[in-house]
Amino acid sequence: MLPTITRRRALSRLQCRRGPVWLLDLDNTLHDAGTHIMPRVNQAMTQWVAEHLAIDELEASRLRVAYWRRYGATLLGMIKHHRINPYAFLIDTHPLAELLDTVRPQRALQESLRRLKGSKLILTNAPRHYAHAVLQHAGLHAWVEQVVCIEDMRFAGAFRPKPSVAMLKMLCARLGVSPKQCRLVEDSVENLRAARRLGMQTVLVLEHGWRARPRQAHAGPARVVMRQLHAARHLLRIPSGSS
Repeated sequence: MLPTITRRRALSRLQCRRGPVWLLDLDNTLHDAGTHIMPRVNQAMTQWVAEHLAIDELEASRLRVAYWRRYGATLLGMIKHHRINPYAFLIDTHPLAELLDTVRPQRALQESLRRLKGSKLILTNAPRHYAHAVLQHAGLHAWVEQVVCIEDMRFAGAFRPKPSVAMLKMLCARLGVSPKQCRLVEDSVENLRAARRLGMQTVLVLEHGWRARPRQAHAGPARVVMRQLHAARHLLRIPSGSS
């Protein structure tokens, strides 16, 4: 098995402190992954599926998308139907040498996270080696307390990535915090919907994931999206005690 950070280290209980618990998504929330990174990851996944299932790339692409739509992640479909090694899949489909060229330091975001009160954690469905590398390249690693990746989202013998409500509930228990203390910052409304079911506060970031869509379409009476920001660097505009 490929080396990974132990679950205990990744999901240690937070120290008691003032301020909220910020659960920060990574791709398309803290940086732009949609322009260059995700197309390359999708290509790598298609090639991996084609090679390991001995099918052509057209069928592999169809299967990759079908599993993503049905299970929320291609990985879950590959595990369920083909019993693959999930760690090999995650490593092979996130080739760092090809993905990090476009990741640059973001001074305004660094300063925002530095000044943001409370505990700051990364909560991403991406694999650990990729998440840590992106944070290093973006100069954000010093300002986050923990990095919770898909490897840490394995409960009851199964991977349960976002938007799993069960995973979010278990995460809060392991961190020793109440869902009401948490603020999930995301580019995905579906992930925010799961968080609201637990009573978390929700923040939608529009800069990378919603460029062509009207902002007002993502709020409403149900308040799935409690706050909307153009960019994650504007998180300081949310008062530390607001709900």
